Amino acid sequence: MDVSRLPLTSTSPPKPPELQRGLSTLSALGLNVIGMVGIGPFVTLPLIVAAMGGPQAMLGWVLGAALSLCDGMVWSELGTTYPEAGGSYAYLKHLYGERRWGRVFSFLYAWQLLFSSPLSIASGCIGFSQYVSFFLPNAATPLFSTRFVGVPIVVSGQTLIAMSACALAIAVLYRSIVQIDKIVRWLGVVVVLTLVFVIFAGFTHFHPSMAFDFPAGAFHIDSAFFIGLGAGLLVATYDYGGYYGVCFVGAEVRDPQRTIPRAVLGSVVIVGTLYLLMNVSVLGVLPWRELMQDNGSHARMFVIAEFMERLYGHGAAGVIVVLIAVAALCSVFALLLGQSRIPFAAARDGNFPAWFGAIHPKLRMPHHSLLTLGAMTLICCIFRLQEVITALVVIRILFQFLLQGVAVLLPKHRRERRVRGYRMPLYPIPALLALSGFLFILFSRPNFQREIRTAGVILLAGLMVYLIRYLRLRSAV
Repeated sequence: MDVSRLPLTSTSPPKPPELQRGLSTLSALGLNVIGMVGIGPFVTLPLIVAAMGGPQAMLGWVLGAALSLCDGMVWSELGTTYPEAGGSYAYLKHLYGERRWGRVFSFLYAWQLLFSSPLSIASGCIGFSQYVSFFLPNAATPLFSTRFVGVPIVVSGQTLIAMSACALAIAVLYRSIVQIDKIVRWLGVVVVLTLVFVIFAGFTHFHPSMAFDFPAGAFHIDSAFFIGLGAGLLVATYDYGGYYGVCFVGAEVRDPQRTIPRAVLGSVVIVGTLYLLMNVSVLGVLPWRELMQDNGSHARMFVIAEFMERLYGHGAAGVIVVLIAVAALCSVFALLLGQSRIPFAAARDGNFPAWFGAIHPKLRMPHHSLLTLGAMTLICCIFRLQEVITALVVIRILFQFLLQGVAVLLPKHRRERRVRGYRMPLYPIPALLALSGFLFILFSRPNFQREIRTAGVILLAGLMVYLIRYLRLRSAV
C-alpha cells in the first residue's frame, strides 16, 4: 500500500470556542434601555421630590441626564478603543498598565463585583416581587426570618417570587448572543411603550398649575439647596444607571466602532427624555405635597399604580403594575447579561479562577460565569441589605467611574484616541464634568465616611486575595 497517496490529516488541536459578535446596533440600544429603566423611575419619584422639596425635582432629572451623557462619552471612547468582554475590567487593565497597576485595579474591580453585582441584580428581582405582590397582598408575610452577622434574613412569598424571576432570567440568557439579539429588541419596545403609556395618560389629564407649583424659595441657592440637589442627583443617577451595559459585552457586538457610541449616547437621550416627560406628567396629576406625605414604602412602590387608578380605575392600575413588573424583570435580564462577562474576562486574562473563563461549545457564551453569578443572585434574594448596597455603590463609583474618568485623561489614552475609536467633542471637558458630578454625589452623602469604611474593608480583603494569588503564581514559576 502506497501511504503517500493517502490524504493528509491535520493533527493540530481544534480551536477553542470564542464569543460571537452577534449583537446589532438596535439590540444594543434596547439592551441599554431595559438596563436603565427597570423599576427605579416608577418608585423613586417621591424620593427625588422629597429630596428637593417640590417639582424643582425636574432639575435633578435634567442634571442626571447631563451627567450620564458626559460619562457616556467616556464609556464610548473606551468601549470603541477596547471593544472587549468585561468593559471596565479591560479598560482599567489597558490604561493603567497590563503588568502593573492596571492588573491590580482590574482585579479589584472584578473582586468587588462578586459582592455588588449579585446584590444589585437581586434588588431588581425583589422589586419585581414587590410589584407582583400588588395582586398577592399576603406575599410579604414572613415564612422564616433570622439574623446573620446582624443582617436580617427573611424568606417570604416575595422572596420565592424574586428567586423565580432570577431563575427565569438565567434560563432566557442561557442561549447564543444571536438569539438574545432578537429577544432584546422586543423587550426594549415593551419598556419604552410602558413609559409612553404613562406619559400619554398624564398629559391627557394634565394640570400645569399643579405640575409647576413651586414652593417659595425653591431655587434659592444655599447649603440646603445643594444638599437636596446632591440627594436628588444620587436618585437620578441610580435611575439612569445602565447606559453602559453594552460595553460589558463589547466582544459580542457587531461593528463596535459604530454600535457602542450609538447605543450608549442614544439610550441616555431616549431614556432621559422619557423620564423627564413621565415625571412632569405625573406631577400634573398627583400633587407633589401629597407625594411627600406618602412616606410609607408601600405608597412609594405603587405611586404609578395610584396615578393610573385615579385616571382610569382599578383595572388600569393592574395593567400598569404588570408592565412595570415586566420592566423590572427586563433590567434583571440586562444586568445579568452584561455583568456575567466581567468575571469571564478576568478569568481569560489569568486574573481570576479559570472556572469563570469557560465558553459553551455550541452556544458560545460564558456559561460558567453566568450560572455562578446567577446562583449568587438567587442567594442574595433573601437579604434586605439597603445600606450595604449603598456602600457597594460607593465602591463602584470609586473603582469604576472615577478611575475610568481619570484614565481618559492619561497620556496613554491621549495617544490611543488619535488613531482609533470614538472621540468625544470638546475633549476633555465632558470627562472633567463627569468626574466633578460623581465627586459631588459622593461628598454630599450624609453617611459618606461610614460607606467609605465599608468599602475600604472589602477592598482591603481584595488586596489580600490578590497578593496571595500573586505570591503563589510567582513561586510556581
